Amino acid sequence: MALVEVLIPTCGRKTGLAVVLAGLLAQDFVDFDVIISDQTEAGEDYLESVEIQTLVRALRWRGHRVTLHRHLPRRGLAEQRHFLLEQSRAPYVHYLDDDVLLEPMVLGRMLAVLRAEGCGFVGCAAAGLHFLEDVRPHQQQIELWEGPVLPEPFTPETVPWERHLVNNAANVLHLEARLLSREAWRSADPSHCLRYKVAWVGGANVLYDRAKLLAVGGFSWWWRLPPEHAGEEVLAQWLLLCRYGGCALLPCGTYHLGLPTTVPDRRCNATHLFAELARQYLAPYDWSAAPASDEESNKEGPQHRRGGHESKGRPSPSGRRDRA
Repeated sequence: MALVEVLIPTCGRKTGLAVVLAGLLAQDFVDFDVIISDQTEAGEDYLESVEIQTLVRALRWRGHRVTLHRHLPRRGLAEQRHFLLEQSRAPYVHYLDDDVLLEPMVLGRMLAVLRAEGCGFVGCAAAGLHFLEDVRPHQQQIELWEGPVLPEPFTPETVPWERHLVNNAANVLHLEARLLSREAWRSADPSHCLRYKVAWVGGANVLYDRAKLLAVGGFSWWWRLPPEHAGEEVLAQWLLLCRYGGCALLPCGTYHLGLPTTVPDRRCNATHLFAELARQYLAPYDWSAAPASDEESNKEGPQHRRGGHESKGRPSPSGRRDRA
């Protein structure tokens, strides 16, 4: 069994999936296998296409086990992530969306930091390269971890919302240009990384300690949500932040492809379950201050655009597939 299993949910994005697989083939770290779950409608599926099969064969030739699933009907992103997690057995699981490009050293750096810190997750925010000329100093108030990454228990009323701004647009690229040397950008050495505090990283590129993710429920609560929802990975990361801690890294080495969203209806956000799940999974923390009704914790918030996209005002964490 590999040390890491890369879990890729895909739907209607053959080109995006091909780019993701090519990025995995180029990784410096090689002790990983790949599990893909496709929810593209019948007649439009592409796992057997020549492009995808060529990349699958190349990965297998290099010693990676690649498992392909057709997983229908679609019951939402939380269920899709739950299905992938159920297929995994590795100590670490790397959720990688089908719309990002990774630099070769990204996975190895993330794993080294996660093992050293012993926290719940490490992510690299996906940057929007089309925002390179849009410099936003007012959104770049980064909070660095100076010591070890620690749990940060919070209630629905004390979520550190303001931290999400760092991952907007191309902020992470502007920050790494200012805070890191070019040598650090190119280095696979995790000691050259900066670890920073997050409200969430989004679902595009996050490495989890599998046992810790399962200890806070994984995505097993998917059935409480309608098929059209957002914010499922935000909810999982909130629970991990509270119980085990988590962080993101600079340099990020992760870029959006800018593909259209596959989740246009975002009226239901999974984060409204936070108070309920916190009481279930986060003992011995005191959750007496949490609202009695989950709806109270999700009353406000205009749409948030995850890493590489716009955000105005206080966000409603929409997570995986927001598009500007």
